[in-house]
Amino acid sequence: MAFTVAIDGPAAAGKGTISRAVAERFGFAHLDTGALYRAVGVKGGDPVAAARELTVADLARGDLRSLEAGQAASRVAVIPEVRAALLQFQHDFARRAGGAVLDGRDIGTVICPGAEVKLFVTARAEIRARRRWLELGGEAAESDYETVLGEVRLRDERDMNRADAPLRPAADAVVIDTSDLGIGAASERAIAAVMAVRERR
Repeated sequence: MAFTVAIDGPAAAGKGTISRAVAERFGFAHLDTGALYRAVGVKGGDPVAAARELTVADLARGDLRSLEAGQAASRVAVIPEVRAALLQFQHDFARRAGGAVLDGRDIGTVICPGAEVKLFVTARAEIRARRRWLELGGEAAESDYETVLGEVRLRDERDMNRADAPLRPAADAVVIDTSDLGIGAASERAIAAVMAVRERR
C-alpha cells in the first residue's frame, strides 16, 4: 500500500537525517530529491538536457554533498523545465508500494500535496551554517564560518523567493524546529507524527 511522507525544509536543517530515520523506522524507501537537482547542477552543460538524461549512477556521485553542488542545485531548481523533467520520477517514487519518504523543498506543496504526512524541518540560519561549516571540516575547512553563513542566507533567499515552487511549509505540515533539538529528539518527533497518522488509518 502506498504511504507518502513529504519532508521539506532549508539546507542543513536536518531533514535528510530525519528522513532516513523515518524511512528506517517504518521500512519505507527514501529519496533525497535535492540529490536530483545537485546531480543536474554538477553535470554542467544544458541543465534541461541534464535533467532529462539523469541516471541512477548520477545520483551516486561523490561530490553531490559539496557546497558548490548545493549552490548549483539552487540555480538549476529555479528553471521550470528542469523541475518538470524531474517531476514524474518523483511522483512514481512517492506512490511506490510499501511506502516512501521524500525530502526536499517543495514535496508537500507541489510534488506530493496529497501526502499522508507532511513535515517541515527548519532551524535558524546561524545554526544551519555552523552545521554545514562543521560538516565541511570546521577550522580545517577552506571556507570560513561567515562565508558559509552568507551562502546559506543566499540560498534561503533564492529558494524562498523563486517564482516556481518556492520553499515554504505546506498549510497542513507539522513544523519541527531543530535549532535547539538533538537529532535523536527531532527524529522521534517526526516518527511520532507519522505514527499518529498510521494509527488513524
